[in-house]
Amino acid sequence: MSIGVVTPFWLDRPPLEALDIAVAADEAGFRTLWIGEMATFDAFALATAAGLRTSTISLKIGPLAAGVRSPVALALGLSTVATTTGRRPDLALGASSPRIVSDWHGRPWAPVQHMRETIRDTRALLRGERVSGFRLQQPLPDTSISVAAFGPAMTAVAAEAADELVLNLVSTDHVAQLQVSPPLAVWIPAALDPGPDTLRQLRSQLSVYLSPPGYGEMFTALGHGALVAEARSGKPRSELTIPLDLVEAVAAIGSARDITSRVDAYLAAGAAHVGLVPATAEDPAGRTLLTTLSAKGYR
Repeated sequence: MSIGVVTPFWLDRPPLEALDIAVAADEAGFRTLWIGEMATFDAFALATAAGLRTSTISLKIGPLAAGVRSPVALALGLSTVATTTGRRPDLALGASSPRIVSDWHGRPWAPVQHMRETIRDTRALLRGERVSGFRLQQPLPDTSISVAAFGPAMTAVAAEAADELVLNLVSTDHVAQLQVSPPLAVWIPAALDPGPDTLRQLRSQLSVYLSPPGYGEMFTALGHGALVAEARSGKPRSELTIPLDLVEAVAAIGSARDITSRVDAYLAAGAAHVGLVPATAEDPAGRTLLTTLSAKGYR
């Protein structure tokens, strides 16, 4: 069982804070840094920058949309990070959403098919095999591949082909109900003694996830189907009212004891890894949160 740190992309914070969080996590002694991708940085470029500014923390890149990059592009990205930072990165893949895959990138939305093919061919490339005429000059055979999944179809793919199953914004009950073969990692927002600005930040980010497939169904199962329906009907995010109990159901907020108790609850429910997403509205780079938890042995 382990605790890691996720570089968040809060909508109300400067993008370069992601690097400050990487440094804070490294200095606090955390062993794993997850580096995802939204609307600011290319994940491999950010991972390279983070690796050059940190000393020992391991880099796990993603989840990245499997339908956007080819296996060759993924292998080249991983090789670039490994070569420039001297650290072997791991990879996480996910379905993402139709908006990102089809609207932003112009790729067809076929998440299950893309995931199977991408894992198969990327693993082959990382082993040094030739795929579609391409061979990686510096293979990375020990790179693990995690899969972010919600629905049964993608969970089945993860069970078949992934080294780890990743879930974002889930409740402890959801974790406890899962029967999966690969180890389970969960991402949860975390905030130490949150004030109004932090709660506003958490609510704003949570509103982004009400509509996408998988997330909406999980929030509905938590009793917030009406809110999900509003979001999917096109109601502006600024007009959605996110109740505090929904935030608390998928996050770790409060005192240090509250946060460690929540982390323990996820581990007890079956998670092998908990990735903390630091809220930074009132705690720049999450430094106070990360140093406090590290001092308590949660790292």
